[in-house]
Amino acid sequence: MTIRAVIRGVGHYLPERVVPNSELESLVETSDEWIKSRSGIERRHFAAEGETTSVLATHAARAALADAGMEGEDIDAIILATSTADLTFPSAATMVQANIGMTKGFAFDVQAVCAGYVYALTTANALILSGQAKRVLVIGAETFSRLMDWTDRSTCVLFGDGAGALVLEAQTGDGTASDRGILATDLHSDGRFKDILYVDGGTSTGTTGHLRMAGKEVFRHAVEKLAETAHACLEKAGLTSGDVTWIVPHQANIRIIEGTAKKMQLPMDRVVVTVQDHGNTSAASIPLALSVGKARGQIKEGDLIVTEAIGGGLAWGSVVLRW
Repeated sequence: MTIRAVIRGVGHYLPERVVPNSELESLVETSDEWIKSRSGIERRHFAAEGETTSVLATHAARAALADAGMEGEDIDAIILATSTADLTFPSAATMVQANIGMTKGFAFDVQAVCAGYVYALTTANALILSGQAKRVLVIGAETFSRLMDWTDRSTCVLFGDGAGALVLEAQTGDGTASDRGILATDLHSDGRFKDILYVDGGTSTGTTGHLRMAGKEVFRHAVEKLAETAHACLEKAGLTSGDVTWIVPHQANIRIIEGTAKKMQLPMDRVVVTVQDHGNTSAASIPLALSVGKARGQIKEGDLIVTEAIGGGLAWGSVVLRW
C-alpha cells in the first residue's frame, strides 16, 4: 500500500467588491476591449479596507473545512501560499490557525508568487508522505490590488484579490496512477530572470513597492515552461496528456492558458478557465479555479487534473492529482 495526499474538501472566497474593466478606464488609458483582447479578463474582485490576506484566507479555509466535514482542530498543519501577507511577521498562516480554532500542529507561509500554490501543494504532499502530518490545509490567498501602480496600464488591469483552499488527508492507495490524491509534483526556479517580473520594494529596502513586469518576456517563458513542467509531471506519474481530464492552470492570461493547452495538445474544453471573472489572483488562482470548477460541476471524483503555474523568480511547477 502507498500513502497518498487525497483531497477531502475545497472552498474559496472572493471580496464583495467587483471591479469591471470599465471602472479602470477612469484610472488609466485603457478600455474594456483592450483588456479583454490582451488578457481575457472582464472583471476582478478587490478587497475592502481592512480586509487583509489572512481575512480572505480564513473565509476560504472555513469553506474548505465545511466541504470536508471537518473543524480546525482536525487539521495538523496549515500552509498558506501568498506574496501579500498582512505583516512582515508573524505569518498569515498562524493568523488563520487562530481564526479557525486550531491550537495544535503548525502553520507557515510559502512565497513563490504565482507559482506559490504548486509549491505549497508539493510541500503539503511531502509532509503527508513523510508522516509529519495527516491532514493539511493548503491555502492560496492574495491582495495584489495593494501592489499595483495605478499609472501603469500594462499591469494594474491584470490583477485581483481572492483566496482558495484545499484540505488534504493521508489515505492509502495501491501505488498506481488510478489512486486518488497527488500522484506527482515538479518544481523549478531560475533567479536569472528576476528582472522580468518583480516588486520594486520590500522590508529591507524600506518601501512596499509596486509590481513591475516585462509582459512579452513573461509570456515567452510561461508557455514554454508550463508545457514542459506539465509533461514532466505526467511522465513522473506514468501518464500522458491523453489521460488528462482537466488542466486547471494558473489564471494569469487567456493567451498563456490557450498557448499551454495547445502545446499539451489538449482542447480548451478540457481547461478550467476563471480568469475572465477573477483576473490574476497570483497564488490564489489555482485553488480558486479548483473550487469554482467543482461548484460548476466540471470537476468530479476520479478526474485526473494537471495544475501548473509560473511566477516571479522565475519560479514554476506543476502537480498531477486525481480528484
